[in-house]
Amino acid sequence: MKKILYTLLLTLFIPLQACAQEQWREGTHYTIVGEEATAKPEILEFFSYWCPHCYQFEPLVKSIKEKMGKDVEFTKVHVNFMGFTSAEIQNDATRALMVARALKKEDAMNNAIFSYIHVQRSPVTGLKDLQNVFLVNDVEAADFTKMASSFGVNNMVQKNNKIIETYRKHLSGVPNFIVNGKYQAKFTRDMTNDDIVDLIVWLSKQK
Repeated sequence: MKKILYTLLLTLFIPLQACAQEQWREGTHYTIVGEEATAKPEILEFFSYWCPHCYQFEPLVKSIKEKMGKDVEFTKVHVNFMGFTSAEIQNDATRALMVARALKKEDAMNNAIFSYIHVQRSPVTGLKDLQNVFLVNDVEAADFTKMASSFGVNNMVQKNNKIIETYRKHLSGVPNFIVNGKYQAKFTRDMTNDDIVDLIVWLSKQK
């Protein structure tokens, strides 16, 4: 009896397992953009503070971080090639993000900058405007200025822009997700927010 029950469960499990594996299809839900996966799992989110879709994606980003494995590194990569404003101002926003990252205030300041642009509808004409966002969020002007020109932040900005160069040919717009250096997520119209989150988390588990 036990053997029969085990066989029955096994036959039920195999189709379910196959179904889970076939839910996400290459060409439809993701494309291959690299020959080999990174040694450690990583999710790169390419975004722009001026992009309304990126702003709307923020709750999904939070869900991805909550559902992804503890061994996965999630990195926001701020782009400078969108037409919302000049490349120089976009680079200033990248620098502001790196200051926030260096200060261990990335999540809070990321939300504050998005809110400044999309909720308050305030213009950003340069680094000075972004500094004001930090001042309102308890970061001293002197600390911001010192950090913004520091060797560490300069290196972080260069690293951010080098990542953009590496994947630039695959980035026609934002938000855009490159996972494990090998997979680029694709979103179809029939996908729910939960589907988008599950796809990116699933890709982070692929080699």
